[in-house]
Amino acid sequence: MQLGPHLRRLGNDIVASYLVDTDEGITLIDAGLPGHWHDLMRELETLGKSPADIRGLVLTHGDSDHIGFAERLRREHGVPVYVHAADAHRALTGEKPKTPMGPMKLGPTLGFFSYALRKNGVRAIYPSEVVEVHNGDVLDLPGSPVVIGMPGHSPGSIAVHIPSADAVFVGDALTTRHVLTGREGLQPAPFTDDPAAASRSLDRIAGLRASWVLPGHGAPWHGSPADVAAAVRAAG
Repeated sequence: MQLGPHLRRLGNDIVASYLVDTDEGITLIDAGLPGHWHDLMRELETLGKSPADIRGLVLTHGDSDHIGFAERLRREHGVPVYVHAADAHRALTGEKPKTPMGPMKLGPTLGFFSYALRKNGVRAIYPSEVVEVHNGDVLDLPGSPVVIGMPGHSPGSIAVHIPSADAVFVGDALTTRHVLTGREGLQPAPFTDDPAAASRSLDRIAGLRASWVLPGHGAPWHGSPADVAAAVRAAG
C-alpha cells in the first residue's frame, strides 16, 4: 500500500510494517509476522528493488508480531536489526511480562489469531543479533530515522520519526484498530505493560512535524502528531 512517494505499508490493518524508499536505499520499520516476508518481496519487486537495497530494519519494540522476518533478513542478506536497548532482551528471547488481555470480542479476536496463523506467526523466529539504540539517536540509515523513546507498551518501545517520509512510526504506542475488539480510531493499544507510562509517552511525539502517524495495528492515521495524545487519552 503506497502512502506517499517514499512510503509504503506492508501487511494490513491487523498487522503492519513499513518501507521507506530513498535514493540512498531502503529503511524498514518493523517486520510484522514471518509470512510478511512474501509481502516484502512483492513490494520490492514493484519498486524494482531487492533485499540488497535494504540498509536497516528498525523495530519499534521487541514483541513477536513485530520481529517476523527480521532474522531471515539479517541472516540471508546481512541487514542489521535495530532495537532500543531496553527491549533487546525481549526481541532476542521473547521473554516479557504477562499482561491482562482486557476487553475482547470473539470475531475480531479470532480474526487476529487466525491471521497470525496464516502468516506463520505461531512460532516466532527471534533475531540472534541486534544493534541497540537509545532515545535521541539519529540512525545512519536512509531517511536519517530519529529514535524517540516511548516506554509503556514495553520498556523499550520507540517511535521512529523520518521527516523525509513525512511520518512518525509509533508501533504499539497506540493503535487505530484494537485487535481484540475491532474498535477503530485512535486509542490505547492492548497488551501494554504499563498503560500509565504509555499515556505519558504520547506527549513525546506532540512536537514532531509529520502528516502520517503510523501504528503497527490499524489504519494509517493522517493528521498531526500534536492531536494524538488527547485523542488516545479520551478514547481510553
